[in-house]
Amino acid sequence: MKTGVKYLIASVLMLVLTLPQVVAQCAMCRATIENNVSNGDTTVGAGLNLGILYLFLAPYLLLSVIAFFWYKKAKRKKKLTF
Repeated sequence: MKTGVKYLIASVLMLVLTLPQVVAQCAMCRATIENNVSNGDTTVGAGLNLGILYLFLAPYLLLSVIAFFWYKKAKRKKKLTF
């Protein structure tokens, strides 16, 4: 149990520490931002980066929640059998 918690903490810590490196764009997004910046609009980039992070994080967060509840249910079921 303690090993699993250590791995979870290490994983979350790694994700948090590498967050600045994750803020990147695909070629089309980069072209859109460069076009908007050349026209004087500099606010699009921040919103686009947040959207990319949201799309990146959502599936992992959903799977983590499902795994957590599955683990809790399995642990409770195992405790009831003994």
